[in-house]
Amino acid sequence: MRNAAITLSICLIFLCISALSIAQDEEPTVISALEGQIPEDAVVLFDGSDLNEWTFTDGKPANWDITGGEITIQRGGGIITKREFGDIQFHIEFRTPSPAIGKGQDRGNSGVYFHGAYEVQVLDSYESKTYTNGQCGAIYEQYPPLVNACRPPGVWQTYDIVFRAAKFDADGTLTVNPFITVIHNGILIHDHAEIKGYTRAAINEIDKPTGPIYLQDHNHPVQYRNIWVREL
Repeated sequence: MRNAAITLSICLIFLCISALSIAQDEEPTVISALEGQIPEDAVVLFDGSDLNEWTFTDGKPANWDITGGEITIQRGGGIITKREFGDIQFHIEFRTPSPAIGKGQDRGNSGVYFHGAYEVQVLDSYESKTYTNGQCGAIYEQYPPLVNACRPPGVWQTYDIVFRAAKFDADGTLTVNPFITVIHNGILIHDHAEIKGYTRAAINEIDKPTGPIYLQDHNHPVQYRNIWVREL
């Protein structure tokens, strides 16, 4: 019996090594992604022409202003994607109003929420102070950005984000919190940060495997463009 057990263990180890070797030998999928262009496997959420991928939170068609390929937030509520996503790579570009008006949280305020629950703050934090975990790039009220990478008001900025959704066991019990990595204007500002519960002003307060992307209306005419997502 002992020899049989040893033989079985060796076979299992060999099979694991073989499977790992096969996985390592698999050719990655070829994706065309020239610099500044949308990857060919991306889901385009806004290409400058329409908001067909979005609705208001009450389900009515999104009608934020579109001019010159840019969305400008209109007062009346935030917008959410019709589709829901789990693990994703996400890209968005934003611009805060110029000339700047107001200070602190009342200055170019909006936000990008994953699953409608976890906010990456959008704010004019260029030479403008507020509480650290509420400034631009913060995981709102949880983590300040590692550095302030903000550009002046009126200048386009980018977020490139990897969001890893919460994980659940067979009974639906949360086993792993969401994690997020954020690059702001080419600079890493969150490195696989663990999100501990929904953030304030969330429209969804329940952890789920998938959910929509939500752009917040905070009564400021922040602009967005070039929004796309890759499912991972």
